[in-house]
Amino acid sequence: MSSSSAAWRIVIAGGGIAGLSLGLALAQALGAGVAITVCDPALNRDPSGDRRAYAIAAGARKMLQALGVWAGIEPGAQPILDMVITDSRVGDPVRPVFLTFAGEVEPGEPFAHMVESGALVAALAAACRAAGVDLRPAAVAGFALEAEAVRVELPEGAIDAHLLVAADGARSRLREMAAIGWIGWSYSQSGIVATIAHERDHEGRAVEHFLPSGPFALLPLAPGGALGHRTSIVWTEREENVPHLLALDPEDQRAEVERRFGLQLGAIALETPFRAHPLAFGIARRFCAERLALLGDAAHVIHPIAGQGLNLGLKDAAALAEAIVDAARLGLDPGGAEVLGTYERARRFDTFSMGVVTDGLNRLFSNDALPLRLLRDLGLGVVDRMPALKRFFIREAAGLSGEGPRLMRGEGL
Repeated sequence: MSSSSAAWRIVIAGGGIAGLSLGLALAQALGAGVAITVCDPALNRDPSGDRRAYAIAAGARKMLQALGVWAGIEPGAQPILDMVITDSRVGDPVRPVFLTFAGEVEPGEPFAHMVESGALVAALAAACRAAGVDLRPAAVAGFALEAEAVRVELPEGAIDAHLLVAADGARSRLREMAAIGWIGWSYSQSGIVATIAHERDHEGRAVEHFLPSGPFALLPLAPGGALGHRTSIVWTEREENVPHLLALDPEDQRAEVERRFGLQLGAIALETPFRAHPLAFGIARRFCAERLALLGDAAHVIHPIAGQGLNLGLKDAAALAEAIVDAARLGLDPGGAEVLGTYERARRFDTFSMGVVTDGLNRLFSNDALPLRLLRDLGLGVVDRMPALKRFFIREAAGLSGEGPRLMRGEGL
């Protein structure tokens, strides 16, 4: 093993939000007893320019608070104070509201906050450095199993570890090298994301317009921009229409957004250019192999219709950190089969269940068949009239149902 005085070494391939969160949680809980190395070429770039926005559910927010990074992020975070769901066509003169949710799961506790990716990554990376995590701007090229260890190949040479965590995205090379199968399909849709500036205050309201091509979500951001107020859009569109939309000049793109955005927030402007991402569902047949654990998108990809993708990755990090810390404190090998089995049991069913739900919602709402429209609108109306059921759904979306990992309950490891 390494010459490090630490009893254990863990290498995390991928310096995104999930990978950094895992590294920070382990370093804070185990201190000098573990050597954590996070490898990602992107670690040598300034993340502050990344304007992508994520809905951080209440459970994930509790985790970031327990890790000590939320206080630095909160000033730029926008709480979602309520949510409105409509179902219509683009050209309909009226968009009837079928379902509304109050944004608090408990008094003073919004069910989610909108946070820009760059700010979150920067805060996690700074906290990792302060906790002694070794951040290396290099890609893991491969790995080889050895007796009670895994040899991790890096450009500057190999290092031995007890566990390798693959947090290298949906097209994970490490997952393929471990011969872990993947079940998935394309939705023939892309998600177009952009930040929109507008005149009037959104008042913390999130809106999801269900349109025939897919949901068009308006997610409130913290104040700023040329017009004083900002909203992130996640626009699900049929794949064949996306090249045309991306090729439009900025004013025509703004007009297309306005047709879907509406005029309730006054004049709008594009603050960031369109970016399109193909949408798909996928889940690994296993979340672990010998001395290897999959984390985040390397383990699962779901439709963004419920805004749960990043929250699932953070829940992975919380569950894996808990399994490793509990084992290491007993002197057990953190890369052993028992530890990895505990992690897989904690996460695979929950992830599969969320994938099934989002897949079903997308198939139900991304069409214009009249019988289905009547059925889903009736269902939305029924839910809107059942406060107990609405509270259940909002707690599920907030990540507060069931026991869950300790970090997701705001508890330390």
